[in-house]
Amino acid sequence: MSDLLAINSLRAGYGEAVVLPSMSLTLGEGQVLALLGRNGTGKTTLINSIVGVTRRFGGTLSLGGVDITAMRPDQRARAGIGWVPQERNIFRSLTVEENMTAVAQPGPWTVERVYEMFPRLRERRGNFGNQLSGGEQQMLAIGRALTLNPRVLLLDEPTEGLAPIIVEELLRALGTITRSGGICSIIVEQNAQKILGLADRVVILERGAIVHDAASRDLQADPTVLERYLGVAGAAAH
Repeated sequence: MSDLLAINSLRAGYGEAVVLPSMSLTLGEGQVLALLGRNGTGKTTLINSIVGVTRRFGGTLSLGGVDITAMRPDQRARAGIGWVPQERNIFRSLTVEENMTAVAQPGPWTVERVYEMFPRLRERRGNFGNQLSGGEQQMLAIGRALTLNPRVLLLDEPTEGLAPIIVEELLRALGTITRSGGICSIIVEQNAQKILGLADRVVILERGAIVHDAASRDLQADPTVLERYLGVAGAAAH
């Protein structure tokens, strides 16, 4: 399986602070990676570095064999980097439908297909972003990222602060997305157990470095690893 996303010796951070001293990571098409680690270990910085909103001190990134290191965030988005940040960043003064059509690129993920996956967005299609509940905003953020027809989908704590029933709905949808083919996904999630069943690979970060990289099923079979690195025996990885 060829690498869809390749990060090589990436050194990145903010201002003068280096958060990722030398990050190397590859992802293949169709692969779902769960990115775990305690708070402040560099998970969001890694996501932000792929998007292109951190300061890069060295190293390279490529997408489908094309070097995207020098690309601006908007260029990376058009090249195939889809991003759902913690803050969601939806356009609050645009309707649900306008949020998606404003960024849509040709491909299999159409607005109609997003509506099929999230029927409540169809019901709210004429509502403005600021009229949506937290769960609906998150669905919209994911839907908007999909209408870009990305090759890599980055989700930073997509279930944070949402009601359990909404979390279940989102995780089901993410399962559908990841099985649809053609993309790879990186999901940052505080609750390890929520995501292990969805991901096929788990990377744990500590101090901006990878300290564990294994198949998700191996972690499910040996929860001591979670306890060692995340301080949990299976519940939440805060």
